[in-house]
Amino acid sequence: MGEPETLTRLELQIMQAIWKLGATKTSSASSVGDVQKALPQKLAYTTVQTMLNILERKGKLKRKLRGRAYVYSATVTEDKASRHAVRDLVDRMFGGSADELVMSLIKSRQIDPKRIAELTRRLQQEEDAEKGGSA
Repeated sequence: MGEPETLTRLELQIMQAIWKLGATKTSSASSVGDVQKALPQKLAYTTVQTMLNILERKGKLKRKLRGRAYVYSATVTEDKASRHAVRDLVDRMFGGSADELVMSLIKSRQIDPKRIAELTRRLQQEEDAEKGGSA
């Protein structure tokens, strides 16, 4: 199997709707209409249906016939998709260097060194807690 495909902006919005609907419904499968209503912008039913079919072909969704219509559910978690998107960004924009990504965030004032130190402490606490829990 090849490298996972990066999601376009619209594909990501549709996946986010699927993940949100799956977390709030008793059934994790959503209809085209469900997804259409959950999107932040108004799109034609056929556009949503086309995008769901594209995501199904890409392996991001699976579909099942329920009555006369298909329902869709995610085959990839939001966490996994997020990790892939970050890895793709680091590879494409920063030559594979996460350090360069962090430096870019600092230089563009999107995050400051104090916040990085705070996040580092928090990460260390989580790692310490995991070690304590598995000992």
